[in-house]
Amino acid sequence: MKRPSLLLAVASLLLGACAQQPLRGTGDLGVVVERATGALQIIETSGQSRLARVEGLGDLSHASVVFSRDERFAYVFGRDGGLTKVDLLRQRIDRRVVQGGNSIGGAISQDGKLIAVGNYEPGGVKVFDAETLELVADIPATPLADGSRNSRVVGVLDAPGRRFIYSLFDTHETWLLDFSQGNTPAITRFKDIGKQPYDALLTPDGRYYIAGLFGEDGMAKIDLWHTARGVERIIDGYGRGEEKLPVYKMPHLEGWTVAGNQTFVPAVGQHRVLVMDSQSWKQTDAIDVAGQPIFVMARPDARQIWVNFAHPDNGKVQVIDTETHEIIAQLEPGPAVLHMEFTARGDQLWLSVRDGNEVQVWDPYSLKLLKRLPADSPSGIFFSSRAHETGL
Repeated sequence: MKRPSLLLAVASLLLGACAQQPLRGTGDLGVVVERATGALQIIETSGQSRLARVEGLGDLSHASVVFSRDERFAYVFGRDGGLTKVDLLRQRIDRRVVQGGNSIGGAISQDGKLIAVGNYEPGGVKVFDAETLELVADIPATPLADGSRNSRVVGVLDAPGRRFIYSLFDTHETWLLDFSQGNTPAITRFKDIGKQPYDALLTPDGRYYIAGLFGEDGMAKIDLWHTARGVERIIDGYGRGEEKLPVYKMPHLEGWTVAGNQTFVPAVGQHRVLVMDSQSWKQTDAIDVAGQPIFVMARPDARQIWVNFAHPDNGKVQVIDTETHEIIAQLEPGPAVLHMEFTARGDQLWLSVRDGNEVQVWDPYSLKLLKRLPADSPSGIFFSSRAHETGL
């Protein structure tokens, strides 16, 4: 009597296991932000397919995402101050906190244990335990001169040595938080870096932090190997003598590009991509493009630069040859191309077409459209391979 019962129990367990989702890795996973509905699509690049949709993430109108070092969890920074930890394998929200009133992105520490969130409101950075989302540190930004509020924080990035670095838009500063000795950070403040830093980038080796300036033409560079040297201004006055156009959407410097010994960045208020020498940080060229560039992104082999644009030219994408600086293709994927993302080894380029309610997959070598996937007002696309890159 016992043997049939045992066999039945084993059979039940096997059937239950079969009903569960199959085992899979996380290396080809990613997420697509559906900004209008507060939802996240989980996608995979091997089969170019959608796996699941996770709802309840709040205001995702300017959402960004980072990943845990094992690529299992996505941390979503929402505009409503929400910080949401999403389990990509179980395809559900793991934890969620509303930590501020208006967030503008964040970063995960080098060791994967801390999550830093930059806030417009209340103005400052809050740092959380990546496992539990419990608050670890609260660092208010500099108050404005009239005392009405604190400065807005932008350009939060992780830096080597368990550090975070970010800029203060209203008070023209950059702050470096060092958590290497524990959860009470040492703070280094760089003042008067330039008017209104609006976003920032980190070189792939994690050495140079460069803040773009909205209030003046130029950028502010900090060498994280030699912080005592302070701030250096680079490509100062790049638009001098030219009429600046209205800015419909701020460029995103986190979508900048280093291609060999060249650096490509979007110019604020101009229809140009600026080219700098990656050693001297001097401007070497300016490439005329179809509109105001938002993301300027390199194919991983650095052979091409892909550029999308602000309204009214946001239905276009241009492809630039990094050797000749010539535009080799102009694509028109559809209305309102908001974001682009290459797979880690560059065989695919995914882009979101917000007003076409779809995500497209392109072959960046043949420049052919491979697939269309439906999505509700998609914006940001983020692949789990970002877990292993500094400053993303």
